[in-house]
Amino acid sequence: MAEHTVGLLAENTENPNPLLPDVAEMVVGIFAFLVVLFFLGKILVPRIQKALEERTDAIEGGIKRAEEAQAEAQRTLEQYQTQLAEARQEAARIREEAREQGAQIIAELRDQAQAEAQRVIDQAHAQIDADRQLAFTQLRAEIGQLAVELAGRVVGESLEDESRRRGTVDRFLDELEDRARAGA
Repeated sequence: MAEHTVGLLAENTENPNPLLPDVAEMVVGIFAFLVVLFFLGKILVPRIQKALEERTDAIEGGIKRAEEAQAEAQRTLEQYQTQLAEARQEAARIREEAREQGAQIIAELRDQAQAEAQRVIDQAHAQIDADRQLAFTQLRAEIGQLAVELAGRVVGESLEDESRRRGTVDRFLDELEDRARAGA
């Protein structure tokens, strides 16, 4: 093969092939390609890699920050839900306490009303007893006065003496009471 290449090069100088470039041009082209490749490899590729790494870090950092923000939002949501559940439980407890206190207040007011009603009834009974006793005393005095007048007319003697009159009236009323008890 080496002979074949040397033969082509020799032919190239004698009879130029339009498809094959000149050797000098090939050497210059290869040298220029190597220089460009060197500069690309040493200057441009590291800069591109650095930019890509920065971009990758920025994207990964953004993703990490987004994940952290999402985790923080999830924690905040869980805290909010916990606080909301606690607030609901507290509200239910307060409502239950209010119901209990309301029932207790109603029971106390009912007891107070019953006690007041009983006091009024007792007072009314006492007043009725006092009025009856007063009426009985007044009625007894009036009956006594009428009985004295009637007895004075029937007997024909005067019952002006207070002690006699009182004794007669008391005896008469006692007899009436005895008859009433016997009839009852």
